[in-house]
Amino acid sequence: MKNLTSMLDIQKADTSKIDQVDFNNLVFGQVFTDHMFECDYKNGSWQTPVIKPYGNLSMPPSARVFHYGQAVFEGMKAYKDQDDQIWLFRPEENFNRINKSSERLAIPEFPKEYFFEGLETLLKMDSAWIQKGFGNSLYIRPFVMATEAGVSASPAGEYKFMIICSPAQAYYSGEVRVKFSEKFSRAADGGVGYAKAAGNYGAQFYPTNLAKEEGFQQIVWTDASTHEYLEEAGTMNVFFRIGDKLVTAPTSDRILDGVTRKSVITLAEDHHIDVEVRRVSVQEILDAAKSGELKEMFGSGTATVINPILGFGFKGEKYELPKIEDSYAKFFKDTLMKIQYNEAEDKFGWRHQVK
Repeated sequence: MKNLTSMLDIQKADTSKIDQVDFNNLVFGQVFTDHMFECDYKNGSWQTPVIKPYGNLSMPPSARVFHYGQAVFEGMKAYKDQDDQIWLFRPEENFNRINKSSERLAIPEFPKEYFFEGLETLLKMDSAWIQKGFGNSLYIRPFVMATEAGVSASPAGEYKFMIICSPAQAYYSGEVRVKFSEKFSRAADGGVGYAKAAGNYGAQFYPTNLAKEEGFQQIVWTDASTHEYLEEAGTMNVFFRIGDKLVTAPTSDRILDGVTRKSVITLAEDHHIDVEVRRVSVQEILDAAKSGELKEMFGSGTATVINPILGFGFKGEKYELPKIEDSYAKFFKDTLMKIQYNEAEDKFGWRHQVK
């Protein structure tokens, strides 16, 4: 890979904020490290990347991101092992996906060498923010948005690519019960569901709030055409264990190609767990729950890794799942995290060391 360190404009913070942070009581995504990565696109090309102190941006109110929603993002994590080595987990997947998302929103592709050189330099500069210990990590948020001034309905000619980082503890969202959506959909055929477009997430908040009023924490979205097939759980991909078989919906232009999701599928196959990637109907899960064949449901994603789902609701009925000691959810979470923290063999080559 071409080394661009000499091309990075590095502006170090005068002092660090790290001694003001209580790492034992972090609220996810609310504390940010000393530095951030920034690169502007104008005149048809990406400019010199900059790493500078974390701080506010100055943008015109007519910046197109505010009017036409040209914004996509990614979620990644950095981990520190007991020898103070820094690791990323399948970062090329995130890089490829942010460019895939950008393409769908007519945003220019970001150069691979800029992304990795900028990200790794940023992580080394703020390495003290990556706390050791199983469950501790640094959440990484790359994103790109349209910054050109103007309110005409057309793609922007200027953009800003950024990376900001936030220290995180083991993510625990409490007991999670979900509602199967009867009316609302996350995405439709031909839409932007497969992209990590900012608007996808903003559109989820209202129906999720309605579900919370009924005592649920998340929604499992159903297909836009018939509402007969289950697709994603909130901001996570979702898995169902029917008997000893693991089932999950296929990716499509409606469903995000989750990095954790594809890792779970690979691990399942490697450990001879029967896994099927196919459409999953609401009726199939209702029948499995009533017969006792539905053993588990869990979501997968970067922030949570694996999030067990304890029950679900549909059309006014509520269903509880059994509590299983040797659950698939626990197995996948433990296995993935040991790989991420360099505590287990990485036979798939998923770890990426920041040197």
